[in-house]
Amino acid sequence: MRIEQPLTIVNKLGLHARAATQLVTLANTFSSTITLHKEDKSADASSVLGLMMLESHQGETVTVACEGEDAQAAFNAVKSLVEDKFHEEE
Repeated sequence: MRIEQPLTIVNKLGLHARAATQLVTLANTFSSTITLHKEDKSADASSVLGLMMLESHQGETVTVACEGEDAQAAFNAVKSLVEDKFHEEE
């Protein structure tokens, strides 16, 4: 199964080190491959450095692609994390 949908980064600091670390931790709980795409760049959600190199800031859109047996659950979890601003106090 493959799910691919755009998400808007809503937290003030964007996809910085702490947010990327949370996403990596979450991604590692799923068997599906999770990849984020922004313009001509892409990053595996299991790589903090890769995610930070996307340079995703507040208000920007990234496309989240989940592929595998638990792709829907993986996407839903990533979407919740992004919409919850990576649990950051702002």
